[in-house]
Amino acid sequence: MKIIFLGPPGVGKGTQAERVCERFELAHISTGDILRANIKNGTELGKLAKSYIDKGELVPDSVIIDIVKDRLAQPDCEAGCLLDGFPRTVAQAEALDAFTKIDAVIDMAAPVDLLIARITGRRVCRSCGATYHTSRLAPGETACAKCGGELYQRADDKLETIENRLNVYTAQTKPLIDYYAAKGLLKSVDGEQHIDVVTEQICAILEQL
Repeated sequence: MKIIFLGPPGVGKGTQAERVCERFELAHISTGDILRANIKNGTELGKLAKSYIDKGELVPDSVIIDIVKDRLAQPDCEAGCLLDGFPRTVAQAEALDAFTKIDAVIDMAAPVDLLIARITGRRVCRSCGATYHTSRLAPGETACAKCGGELYQRADDKLETIENRLNVYTAQTKPLIDYYAAKGLLKSVDGEQHIDVVTEQICAILEQL
């Protein structure tokens, strides 16, 4: 089973992807995580990607497509995978169709003010990458509960960057909804609901495939 998660920044794709991948034993392919790993390690790809991400812009298709194609060829994807953060454009979707078959596309949506609140409050551990939200942290808490690493706000989670990211999503990624709907692959889920409700609704859809 190969599935795609669509939805704007902050809708909860990453959290739901972790849950769904564990339940269905799927490989979780997050282009964001792959790019951030390269940025952290200071690779040439990381330096190139950072120049775009820091401005809230999308990394060029040619770079992302090569990353995904290589990742899908890895042994852990043979039993199935979940693509989180790719494709972001119709051009990427068409490129993906050329080398793999998608079984379902889950689209999650939520109001813009909720998305902004979720993203601006997000904090990430510099050491292990664990994610937290300020609403669930004690006042002044800056250490990761898992490893003790420093919690920080990513550059692309700051308000001025978020607004640009949401504009980019609306202009370039929303057309994917029509693209996959026309193929009969699109399923919609309300991302404003409680996290557990969203998980169960997604799993119910996938169990019918």
